[in-house]
Amino acid sequence: MEKVKVKIFKIKLIIFTIICAMAAGIVVNAKIKNSNVIEINDKNEIKNKQLQECEIKNQADLEKRWKIGYDQFFEGEYAKAIATENQVLKEDSKFYKAYAVKGIALAYNGDFEGGMQQIDNSLKLKPDYGYARFNKALAYELYGYYTEAIKWYEKDLELEEYEWTYYGIASIYGRKGDINNTVKYLKLAIAINPNIKNEAKNEKDFENVKQYNQFKLLIDK
Repeated sequence: MEKVKVKIFKIKLIIFTIICAMAAGIVVNAKIKNSNVIEINDKNEIKNKQLQECEIKNQADLEKRWKIGYDQFFEGEYAKAIATENQVLKEDSKFYKAYAVKGIALAYNGDFEGGMQQIDNSLKLKPDYGYARFNKALAYELYGYYTEAIKWYEKDLELEEYEWTYYGIASIYGRKGDINNTVKYLKLAIAINPNIKNEAKNEKDFENVKQYNQFKLLIDK
C-alpha cells in the first residue's frame, strides 16, 4: 500500500512539474510576443516620426519656392513666377498658395480666363484663403469688371482687413469719379498703412477725383 502511495505521489509530482514547465513556457512565449509587439510598435513610431519630419521639411521647402514665385510676380517677372509655381504644383498638386500666385501672374501676363481658373483652383482647396479672394478681385479690376471686382474685394474683407483691398475699392470708385466712396475707402487703407498716401498721389486711377478738396486734404495732411 505504501508503495502505491509513493507511486501516485511520484506521478502527481511529474504531472505538476510538466504543468509548471508548460506554464513557464507560456509565460516566456507571452513575454517574447509582448517584446516583439513593443519592438514593432517602437519601429512604427520611429517610422511615423521620420515621415512627419520629412513632410514638414518638404512643406518648408515648398513654402520657400512658393515665396520665390510670389516675389517674382511683384517684380513684374510674370513668366518666371508662373514657371516657379508650376514646379511647386508638380510636387504638390494641393498647394493652394501656388495656384493663387500662378493665377494672378497669368492674368497680368494676358491670360484672364486661365488666371481665373488657377485662382478658383486655390479657392476650391481653401475657400477662406484671403490672398486668393484678393487676387480674384484684382484680376477682375485689371480687366475692367468693376462690379465683380468690388464684390470679391468685399469677400476678402470678410476675412481680413487688408489695406490694399480698401485701396483697390477706392481705385475703382476713383475711376468712376465717385469722390465720396473713393475717400471713404482710401481713408480706411491709410488708417492701416499711412504710406499709402504716397502711392495715391501718383495713382492714375484717381485722376477723376484729384481735383476735389476732400481728396487733396486726405493725401496731403
